[in-house]
Amino acid sequence: MSIRRIDVGPRMSQIVIHGNTVYLAGQVGTPGASVGEQTKSILAAIDELLAKAGTDKTKILQAIIWLADMGTFAEMNKEWDKWVPQGNTPARATGEAKLAGPEYVVEIIVTAAI
Repeated sequence: MSIRRIDVGPRMSQIVIHGNTVYLAGQVGTPGASVGEQTKSILAAIDELLAKAGTDKTKILQAIIWLADMGTFAEMNKEWDKWVPQGNTPARATGEAKLAGPEYVVEIIVTAAI
């Protein structure tokens, strides 16, 4: 089975496709923006990347969400709930983690089917 990489960089690829499964790199939002604003921009980026891979958010299998502060869980969920397709919600986990820098407050990692 072949592996296809899209938007390949020196450290990571934004998209890796193996068989009928699409793996996206962790997506972060505009540095310094609020959790809600970062979540909104991340979800837009996920839509764009999934389209490049030939799929969409209705085919997301799993989402892993990292928050710099679990106290912002409701704010992130407000944007997530507006975006996620009802009836096609993925398996999901959310945890708290120290992210790449203090200007990032949310990161989302997605795996989807084609």
